[in-house]
Amino acid sequence: MKKALIIGGAGFVGGYLIRQLKKDGCQIAVTKMPQESIPGDGFEVLDLDILDGPAVKELLEQVRPDYIFHLAAQSSVYLSWKNPGLTIDVNVKGSVNVLDAVRALSYRPRILLIGSGEEYGHILPGETPISEQNMVRPGNIYAATKVCQNLIGKIYADAYGMEILSVRAFNHIGPTQAPVFVVADFCRQAAEIEAGKREPVIRVGNLGAKRDFTDVRDVVRAYSLLMRYGTPGETYNVGSGRAVEIREILDRILALTKADIAVEVDPEKLRPVDVPIIEADTSKLVSCTGWSREIPLEQTLQETLDYWRGKVKEN
Repeated sequence: MKKALIIGGAGFVGGYLIRQLKKDGCQIAVTKMPQESIPGDGFEVLDLDILDGPAVKELLEQVRPDYIFHLAAQSSVYLSWKNPGLTIDVNVKGSVNVLDAVRALSYRPRILLIGSGEEYGHILPGETPISEQNMVRPGNIYAATKVCQNLIGKIYADAYGMEILSVRAFNHIGPTQAPVFVVADFCRQAAEIEAGKREPVIRVGNLGAKRDFTDVRDVVRAYSLLMRYGTPGETYNVGSGRAVEIREILDRILALTKADIAVEVDPEKLRPVDVPIIEADTSKLVSCTGWSREIPLEQTLQETLDYWRGKVKEN
């Protein structure tokens, strides 16, 4: 039985990855910050701050995993503009601490570094869908830190013979995602309007941007497959392969609601720089693992809206 360590498992993706790895028959350990909690059972939970290098080394010596999924990150583009220093510390310095700790081990576990489709940044005409070989032109602080993580991971893999793989995950969505992300934000606002807890107006940012949305359950299945079958030193896109305009996402959610809702642009939700379109070429992932998308966008939107309806009722 393989032992899997999820670093930073208290967030949105962590719970879904835990469930996937249980299906795969792995023994699982998960780290979190002391103030966080991870519901569920059947796995070991450990406190860890990845900015504490010695603590990272001590934990890895204790757990001695076969697989390491490095999820810990400041993953909001919006928050990266508000707090670039924290984003750089967590996403770059924290990742280096993990890689240094692995390098010091007496054996070689496999490591999956989680990056983002945002790394590609300003995509030129003719570059869509975008492959892993495309030039990266990060257009925000978060994306720049993930480019840095990817480059450092490749250097460590080549220089030290470490089994490091990287992914560039495009927008993943689903129930339990925080409302700092667009689909969850729209669904939360719609649920609150239905319940009479806010005026019937959804406030939005840039509706013209196009993004590649994939259900988080399909995303973590890709992570698991890449951990087993991916090639060290390589980077793999994880996405649906189809960009959808944010306006279409909003229209689909509004069609699922039971209320008459107006739409207003909120200047606070507009980014200083916004990339017009991000769409993945996933042929490398598919060729390597046989992965395919299983959960349609319509199902994800319905389940996310229903999740927020439940949350609103609880409150």
